[in-house]
Amino acid sequence: MLHRNGDIVRNSGKRLKAPQGSLTRLTGDITRPGLGLDAEQLRLAAGADRIVHCAGITDFGLPAQLYQDVNVTGTENVLTLARTHGTPLVHVSTAYVAGERDGTVREDELDVGQRFGNTYESSKLRAETLVHEAAGDGLPVVVIRPSIVAGERRTGQVRDYKTLYPVVRLITKGRVRTIPGHYDALLDLVPVDYVADLIAEAATRFEDARGRTLHAVASRPLTLRDLSDVLAEYPSFQVARWVPSSVFSEDALPVGERLCHERVISLYTAYMSRRIRFDNTGTVAFSRFPVPVGGPPYLRKLLDHGLKTGYLGAPSPGTAESVLITAGEGGTA
Repeated sequence: MLHRNGDIVRNSGKRLKAPQGSLTRLTGDITRPGLGLDAEQLRLAAGADRIVHCAGITDFGLPAQLYQDVNVTGTENVLTLARTHGTPLVHVSTAYVAGERDGTVREDELDVGQRFGNTYESSKLRAETLVHEAAGDGLPVVVIRPSIVAGERRTGQVRDYKTLYPVVRLITKGRVRTIPGHYDALLDLVPVDYVADLIAEAATRFEDARGRTLHAVASRPLTLRDLSDVLAEYPSFQVARWVPSSVFSEDALPVGERLCHERVISLYTAYMSRRIRFDNTGTVAFSRFPVPVGGPPYLRKLLDHGLKTGYLGAPSPGTAESVLITAGEGGTA
């Protein structure tokens, strides 16, 4: 079922045409009872072998009611459909239901009284709680929790520059020079193709995955020190400094930088202070796909792609040589 856009689009942005008769596309609205489907559409939906629920609001800084309507009420409506027909459900959540915690987060943990960095995270916890309650009532369920979804593992290619991309862009262009955070904070960047593979694998090997919560994360998260060091390898990039939030003052910033903080950086600062690692023992035991390496090699692939497309500006003389020397094997919303 699709909402506004019925196109099938690759990660490259290329639109595909489905083979005739291979796909029935239903347009609905998960915020409405019955997903906004008419009687005939509901009859078709009732015959589904699986429901893969990946609809949601993932942007930050939006009205709280929107997160409630789409992420929470939308999940309730999907669960109603699944329960009515006993249809197995693959629910796409986020690793950041863990909220503002430090240390290791296990796949079997959910609500431990954590605080949240934004309304998006808390809405995803409420939604996932509903899914686990349905599982407790007997509904066949698998939960997938991606971390920060970024470009393809081999090339760094990405269709939409979301999540931390706008932050990196402001840093590299010198628009922000001081950001509250800790150099040992951890950012878990996961390739979009690994996340897609894991979701598809859970749907096609459902009985093997049933009852599991799977962390779709990288082997090595990225520290803010890693981020700064890799950015410094590129001659065309500026590098920001990270300062403890206790001494950071937005009012002391130049006007232009202050506006960047208010409109963009402030939405992501919660991720600049968490020393959090996501255990993926269950995912490794289940999945046949290798866990992406992550770390600086993967970051370089993302930056190289951003330069290639012009998102991070044109590479300056010397950048190609630098990338050639430092690039290594990288790895995976």
